[in-house]
Amino acid sequence: MKPFTFKQFEIQQSKNVFRVGTDGVLLGALTCIKNASNVLEVGTGTGLISLMLAQRNSQADFLGIDINDEAVHLTKLNFENSPFAGRLKNIRQDFKAFKTDHKFDLIVSNPPYFEVSDSDKDKIARQTVELNFSQLISKSSELLSENGIFSIIIPVEVEGDFIAIAQENQLYIIRKVNIRGIENSKVKRVILEFSLIEKDVKESDFTIEKSPRQYSDQYLELTKEFHVFNKI
Repeated sequence: MKPFTFKQFEIQQSKNVFRVGTDGVLLGALTCIKNASNVLEVGTGTGLISLMLAQRNSQADFLGIDINDEAVHLTKLNFENSPFAGRLKNIRQDFKAFKTDHKFDLIVSNPPYFEVSDSDKDKIARQTVELNFSQLISKSSELLSENGIFSIIIPVEVEGDFIAIAQENQLYIIRKVNIRGIENSKVKRVILEFSLIEKDVKESDFTIEKSPRQYSDQYLELTKEFHVFNKI
């Protein structure tokens, strides 16, 4: 499969691993990374999100984990071939069984979110087959540092359930980005950030396209340090 080229790194892809997509790009570009020094990505896929975050924060160290052998191979390849290789590490690991003495300043994930699907395509990556929301949230709560942030992107339809489960695990929403696919359309995705400390919620809106197949100025500005093109 053709690699996806960004300005500072390249993503090797596979038909058997969830490919580069807008959700991952948005999470990599919008997640708050400024004060993080120790980052964990859950479900790396190709390693896209960690690579984008590593470009945005030149001091942070990254650990990526995935349960899929091919995803682990691709992430390793993409990490090693990037200019940030010295700060990036990945392992094959079931997050539910992950054990470490470290706490993380940022835990980030583009999680599986379809409870049921008839398709085998991207089965593990796109369904809650190996890791459901409760498991992801409870484990992240355990591993988050005192002032750390847990950041995810999910469909707006499951936002309420996700926030409720997070609160049960002492994770409180502190930031919300409402994402529209096209101008004046309904919100389809949300980026949510959580903390162990309750704070006022910062909410903003983001639009990907101003018209069909034409990126919005907002998207072009956000991704100008990553994309090598300005058109879809």
